[in-house]
Amino acid sequence: MLTEKETFILKHHFPGDQQTEYLGEAGLFRGLSADDLPEYEKKLEEVCLTHSFDNKNWWEELRNFPSIQFGLEQIEQTISLHKGKKLEDRFNPILFPSDFTNGETGIPINGLIWMGGKQEMLAQIQDKLDKGFKCLKLKIGVDWTMEHEILKSLRSNFPKDLLEIRVDANGGFSFEEAKVVLDELYKLSIHSIEQPIKAKNWDNMAKLCAFTPTPIALDEELIGVFEKDQKREVLQSIKPQYIILKPSLVGGWKGSQEWIDFSNEMNIGWWITSALESNIGLNAIAQWTYTLNSPMPQGLGTGALFQNNFPSRLKVQGDQLFFM
Repeated sequence: MLTEKETFILKHHFPGDQQTEYLGEAGLFRGLSADDLPEYEKKLEEVCLTHSFDNKNWWEELRNFPSIQFGLEQIEQTISLHKGKKLEDRFNPILFPSDFTNGETGIPINGLIWMGGKQEMLAQIQDKLDKGFKCLKLKIGVDWTMEHEILKSLRSNFPKDLLEIRVDANGGFSFEEAKVVLDELYKLSIHSIEQPIKAKNWDNMAKLCAFTPTPIALDEELIGVFEKDQKREVLQSIKPQYIILKPSLVGGWKGSQEWIDFSNEMNIGWWITSALESNIGLNAIAQWTYTLNSPMPQGLGTGALFQNNFPSRLKVQGDQLFFM
């Protein structure tokens, strides 16, 4: 069980203005991020001592450190909009002005159901339904018999036109198990399944994607794929129905956009998901996500899971995330 989440907050000052802090979150996810390396903190220190936004090639030079790329993107974007002005809210700066940041429009999001015992998961589901969520995402792959029963019960009460159900296996099934599960999910009109088998099994994943009756979304499969040619190769080789993008894990906005561009070329769907960032990183992800104009529910939380966090202007109302 994850009981704490380490993260790194980058701070930038201009000479002569020590009062104005420009912040960016390098949202390292221990055990999952491709840049979870022994030399990570040394690289962070090097960046803090030597980085210059005047170096137009800095993003390319940091391709192997996607979380640092994203932290620096946040600072650069904040500076571009606010340099020379009073920064009203350093934790929640306006990064992409829009109807979202004006508080006029929200972002549809899915309700996340964490793994647990049957009664615990049912209680989470009921809570999300009571709050008005029309799309739920359930973690599965630990006890499929129990999880299957929960899904059957949920679908019997809420047909697909009333409730979209997504599942995330986190690589929890073998290839043979996955074939059976995909058929059973299809009978329940499940929207999609994330990462049914472990990442880096391209041949087997491609076989599943070619014949699955239930759409498959790649998630962990994208982590550690740094170069543009590699990204194209992954999608061309596996041909998934969807991909899921976590900016902190795939190189921030620019790295995510590379995946989106290739996906659009190949008619592969996509959506954006946060990865337990603090409210600083979540603010950056949410504002950018709105600019993509995706009609699909996104996987964005509010940081409410943490007891220790930064102030936030993000609020959930019904099944939408608002900036207020």
